Amino acid sequence: LYEAKKSRHSSVHCFPSSVDAAHFEQALDRGNGHPLQEAVPGPRLGYYGVIDERMDLGLIAALADSHPHWHIVMVGPVVKIDPQSLPQRANIHWFGQQPYEALPHFLADWDVCLMPFAINASTKYISPTKVLEYMAAQLPVVSTAIADVERHYAGLVAIARSEEEFVRACEQALAMTPQAKSEMARQMADVVAATSWDDTAKRMHALIEHARSAAQAPAAHASPGGEPQTRESAVVRLKTAGVDDDIVPCLVIGA
Repeated sequence: LYEAKKSRHSSVHCFPSSVDAAHFEQALDRGNGHPLQEAVPGPRLGYYGVIDERMDLGLIAALADSHPHWHIVMVGPVVKIDPQSLPQRANIHWFGQQPYEALPHFLADWDVCLMPFAINASTKYISPTKVLEYMAAQLPVVSTAIADVERHYAGLVAIARSEEEFVRACEQALAMTPQAKSEMARQMADVVAATSWDDTAKRMHALIEHARSAAQAPAAHASPGGEPQTRESAVVRLKTAGVDDDIVPCLVIGA
């Protein structure tokens, strides 16, 4: 929406997705996993969210086939696509829709977080909120080349442009040294700390109040002769020209 409208007005502002950090930071308690995946061996590579036409199902199958000992955990409702189209493998686990409260507990037992979106018309303008939720859990993230993810988080999220690159990025994420994981976690924590939905709301309110204040302030316009023109001088000029007083505010406001 921002990309489509930013050139239409001088005061169009974009607020990227934020995060409920306190909720998703529960995943930092790594022993607090969800019972549904207790029987799923590691390493676990997981995704949660709606599973629809935006998912690259072929990529999920290729990921599972590339390393049969990896286990792919898929959490979320299946909508707008035939459930029979979901790839079935011994190492792909479809857990369906789960409550919001449960999501950190799934994250707590994952080794890599996945964003396996297809690159198509349905994903051209998406801005997934889950990237910051994954970051709050301080886990490696691998994504396909979604524009907003690449624009804002390319330094912290591995971006893959093919199935081969996606598999390789997951391999690299699983092979990270403790030092690399620690540095990644620090950077992710800094990103998460710099944003919140409350902060976004405050910034929106500040913009609204600034606009209101500017609208209520006495406006000075240039007169045809070049001298400053206040509302009062505009009224005088309009009266001199024979304009009725009761329509002056509309004319001045629209000037």
